[in-house]
Amino acid sequence: MYSERLIDHFQNPRNVGELPAPAVTVEASNPACGDILRISARFEGGVVAEVRYKTRGCTASIAAGSALTEWLAGRSKQDLSGFRPTIIEELVGGLEPESKHVRVLCATAVQLLARSAS
Repeated sequence: MYSERLIDHFQNPRNVGELPAPAVTVEASNPACGDILRISARFEGGVVAEVRYKTRGCTASIAAGSALTEWLAGRSKQDLSGFRPTIIEELVGGLEPESKHVRVLCATAVQLLARSAS
């Protein structure tokens, strides 16, 4: 059963969409389940000033993308490098065993974003 926080992010996703250039856009995918997460972030002074996401996937992937954008806002490039998959699970109030793949999807997207923003 999904947590209240996960359901809230799924039903009321935050920061949906894409940002135009010069925003950095990255895409992570999970070939096993087919989920795709695209993150667009605009940096100012080395900090995420604005962020958007689009996802194609399960309920947990949609909710995790939303929660991830809230976490990313205001974070430095150094903060992104310190991102761990368990952060997503904490942000959405836990994940069912069959949904834990979204931790890796989000972590991959953050790693790509950190590298692209350099």
